[in-house]
Amino acid sequence: MAARNYGQYCGVTTAVELIGERWALLIIRDLLVGARRYTDLKQGLPRIPTNILATRLRELQESGIVRRAPYKGRGPIYELTPYGRALEPIVLALGRWGFAAMGEPDEGDVITPDSLTMALRTAFQPEAAAGMPPVDYELHVADVSLRVQVAGGGLTVIPLAPAPPPVGGRLPDAAPDLVFAAGPGIRNVIAGSLTPGDAIDSGVVHVLAGDEALLERFAATFHIDTPVVPAPRSELGA
Repeated sequence: MAARNYGQYCGVTTAVELIGERWALLIIRDLLVGARRYTDLKQGLPRIPTNILATRLRELQESGIVRRAPYKGRGPIYELTPYGRALEPIVLALGRWGFAAMGEPDEGDVITPDSLTMALRTAFQPEAAAGMPPVDYELHVADVSLRVQVAGGGLTVIPLAPAPPPVGGRLPDAAPDLVFAAGPGIRNVIAGSLTPGDAIDSGVVHVLAGDEALLERFAATFHIDTPVVPAPRSELGA
């Protein structure tokens, strides 16, 4: 049942009623990565009050977007229903749209394994990847480490650190082809405004192991065209 009723008979209105409440889309974002326990969701959204998380999960269950299920004697997990998973292209499109307006992070902003995973899925270009040999990256951003495997136009992201939730697959055995660390400036590589070579020279990216030439392939595989965001009216002298 929607928490709010806007009194309009419209599909957009209904969508906003179902998923437009604060934190709801971020819960859905994290569940698009995989099923999560309540504690996993709380750790991935550290600023969400526990009562709000419980309320949003209940509302999403009542709307048929999320379901609660047992998991191997470890307590219940939350996962998206097929109806909820249909939101994936919408969430990815929102991520691409919001990417253009991202500036420098505010003090206290965090990156989580699920948010970084979805950022990579947002930027992934399967058509470009399909024409390239398979490659296995290990990416470090702040306290988050991911294995990022690209093969045949497909993308697999495996969390390494912080410790991944128990709901997931096994970690890879083989060594990655390229290990690199990056700060927030990696968004300029993804936007195409900073070349991989300049990113290395400027310290935006640090190659820790492997073939640094593969960073060019990373930039071609993970890319978002960014439209110009209009300046605020105050900056235009309005």
